[in-house]
Amino acid sequence: MSELKTVDYVDIERYMGTWYEIAKFPQRFEDGLVGITATYSLLPNGKVRVLNSGYVGDFNGKLKIAKGKAWVVDKKTNAKLKVSFFWPFAGDYWIIEIGKDYEYAVISEGSRRYLWILSRTPKMDATIFDGVIERLIEKGFDITILEKNPQLPF
Repeated sequence: MSELKTVDYVDIERYMGTWYEIAKFPQRFEDGLVGITATYSLLPNGKVRVLNSGYVGDFNGKLKIAKGKAWVVDKKTNAKLKVSFFWPFAGDYWIIEIGKDYEYAVISEGSRRYLWILSRTPKMDATIFDGVIERLIEKGFDITILEKNPQLPF
């Protein structure tokens, strides 16, 4: 399997804001959550505040929030970050695909164990989603384990 590559460059300021989780590889820390979002904001020290949230069970469930920090580790591309919710533990956060208008992003890391498809809106255009899936297959991802995450239609 070939080495996983990130995008060439990420405008970190454009990347900030709220992203809706459209699909993911299952992760224990997201078990039972729906309506998952990730909101990123730039801190004065150049790091990124991370606020992940999702509803437990269904959209009437309790809102579960996780706060963390991220920082860029590849200053040339801004496409490789580290994210930490429990210091000193940090995980790789690689932006492997991004829409030209920053309308969607695909996140993973070198081993391909983690995968998130994010959108700026709660519903992702089906043509874009299908294209992402095709490219993920080409990159060696096992998309049979991909789970869609329900989002409220706004």
